[in-house]
Amino acid sequence: MINQSPITPPPQLVEKWNNLHLPTQDIIAIAWQHGADQELEACCEWLSPAAPTWVRDLRAARRPKSLSLKEQALKDVDEILKNPSGPVGSDFDRIISALKSIPDPS
Repeated sequence: MINQSPITPPPQLVEKWNNLHLPTQDIIAIAWQHGADQELEACCEWLSPAAPTWVRDLRAARRPKSLSLKEQALKDVDEILKNPSGPVGSDFDRIISALKSIPDPS
């Protein structure tokens, strides 16, 4: 039996993850992320009375937002321009997807 600590997922959550019928490695990754999120929130709660801006900065640093398709495509274009002879196959796929997502003018 695992010692119940604030980062240990409750049995109901473990059962929910098991019912997803994912490979074991995916469930481990989900559980690991849950524990990390609980630890981050505990640290933010501890810091918030003394340094609220640190909480915002800590969350931003530890849980950065994913780049949008547009941001990823622009990054790919920059990489292609920096190294035109490098591998570009998947870069173009993302750029094409980003271009296709732009609505046609009416």
